[in-house]
Amino acid sequence: MAECVLGVDLGTSAVKVSAVDREGNVIAQESFDYPLSHPKSGYSEQNPNDWVMSTTVAIVRLILDDKVSTSDIKGISYSGQMHGLVSLDKEHDVIRPAILWNDTRTTKQRHEIDDQMGDDFVKITGNRPLEGFTLPKILWVKENEPENWKKTAVILTPKDYVRYRMTGKLGIDYSDATGTTLLDIHTNEWSKQICEKFGISMSVLPPLIKSTTDVGTITKEYAEFSGLKTTTQVFGGGADNACGALGAGILSPKVVLSSIGTSGVILKYEDRPVDAYHGRVQMEDHVVPGAYYSMGVTLAAGYSLSWFKDTFCQDIPFTKVISGAASSTVGANGLLFSPYIVGERAPYADADIRGSFLGIDATQDRNDFARAVIEGVTFSFRDILNIYREQNADIDEIVSIGGGSKSDLWLQIQADIFNTPVKKLANEQGPGMGAAMIVAVGLGWYPDFKACAEKFVHIAEVHNPISANVAKYDQLYEIYQQVYLQTAEISHELQKFKK
Repeated sequence: MAECVLGVDLGTSAVKVSAVDREGNVIAQESFDYPLSHPKSGYSEQNPNDWVMSTTVAIVRLILDDKVSTSDIKGISYSGQMHGLVSLDKEHDVIRPAILWNDTRTTKQRHEIDDQMGDDFVKITGNRPLEGFTLPKILWVKENEPENWKKTAVILTPKDYVRYRMTGKLGIDYSDATGTTLLDIHTNEWSKQICEKFGISMSVLPPLIKSTTDVGTITKEYAEFSGLKTTTQVFGGGADNACGALGAGILSPKVVLSSIGTSGVILKYEDRPVDAYHGRVQMEDHVVPGAYYSMGVTLAAGYSLSWFKDTFCQDIPFTKVISGAASSTVGANGLLFSPYIVGERAPYADADIRGSFLGIDATQDRNDFARAVIEGVTFSFRDILNIYREQNADIDEIVSIGGGSKSDLWLQIQADIFNTPVKKLANEQGPGMGAAMIVAVGLGWYPDFKACAEKFVHIAEVHNPISANVAKYDQLYEIYQQVYLQTAEISHELQKFKK
C-alpha cells in the first residue's frame, strides 16, 4: 500500500478510523462501538477509557485485517464529539465518567451563567450558555460533586483525551476550546473574566494548540499497545462539526453545510467572529487557521425520522419508509410536523418544547406522516438559514452530508425549501475526512486546506430548486413559523405530566 494518514472520528456511539492516501482515497476503514450510559433522566455519560480501547481496536484491525502497513502510516489526527467534560486528577487519571454534549442536567447552571453575566457572556464567547456546553458541566460538578472537583487538575474534551493517551501530551485545539465557552473568541485566549466569575482556576485549562500543530509522536507504550510506530506524527485535530465542514469543502462564506445526523446542523464559514448573531447561532473557531464558523443546531433531525420509524413502522425497512414519503405530496397532504421531540437549540433555545403533528385527518397515511417528518426537519433548518439571510448573507450553494444526502427525495426537498442549489459529495466521509485533511496539511503534503480540498473533496450531483415546489413550501413555511409560538406554552404545561 501507499503512504497514508489516519483520520480518527470519535463519535457519540462509535469511533471510525479511516486510512486515506495522498490523493484523498479511503483505502481502508474500521469502526468500533462503545456504550452510552444514562444513569438518570437527562444524563448522558461515557467512560473515556472506552474511547481509547475502541480506537485502538479499530487501528489494530486496519493493521491486521486490512493490511495497512505501519510504516506507511505517516500521521494521525482526530475529529471528536464536542463539549464533553473529561476530568483528570494530578496523575492525569480519569476521575468520573465523561459528561457528554447531549446531557441536559445543567439547566440550573445555565441559568446561573445567564443571571451572573448576561450579554457579556455572549460578547466574550460568541455563544449563549446552553446545557450542552462544557462550562455548565464544570459548574454542575463543582456544585454537586465537590470532592471530584477538588481532585480535578485538568479538563479535556473527548478527542483530546484520546490524543493524550497516544502521545502523553495535554492540549486542546481552538475549535474544541470555543465549544467549552471558556475561550474569548476575539482574543483566542482562555477568558480570565469567566474563570474568575465562576471560581475556576485557569490551571485546570489545558494548553491551546492549532488543529495542525504537530504535538509529537506516538509513545513507546501506545506503540506496543496498538502496533503503530513511535515515529508516527500526531496532529491536534478538531471538533466534529469543524472537521465535517472541512471534509465537505466548506471554505468560503458563500457555501453552507447542511448536516443531518442524529442532530442536524446548518454551518457557515466565517472570516471573523460575528457579534450580530447575538448568540442565536453558535460561533466557533474553525480548524482552518485564522477562520471561524457559525452553526445552528436542530436537536432531533435524523433522530426524528428514526423515532418515527421505530415507533410506527418497526417492521418496514428504512428505505421503504423514505420511498413511501416520495409518493406523498408537497406539504404531506396537509400535515405539518415540528421536530422538537427532545427540545430545541436553534433558533429556539428551549429544552422543554416538544414536537407535534398538525393537520391530522382520516385521509392521511403512513407515507404522508413520513414526508411530514422530513419536511418539518428541513423547515427547522430553514429557521437557521433565516438567521444568516437576515444579515444579508450571500449563500450560493449548500453541501448536504449525513442522512439527508443519502436520499434523492430529501436532497430535492432541501433544495426546494431552501430555494438554493444543494450538492451531494461523491465520497462523503464526514468529520473523519476532515481529520485526515488536517494530517495531510500538517505533514506538508499540501500547502493549505484549499489545495487539499481540491484533491480530496468532489461533488457527485446537484439538486436545483423546482420553482413550483418553492412557491408551495414558502406558503407552508409561513405556517410552520407559527408552530413554536403557538405550542410552546402548551408543551411546557404538558411536561408536568411526564413520569
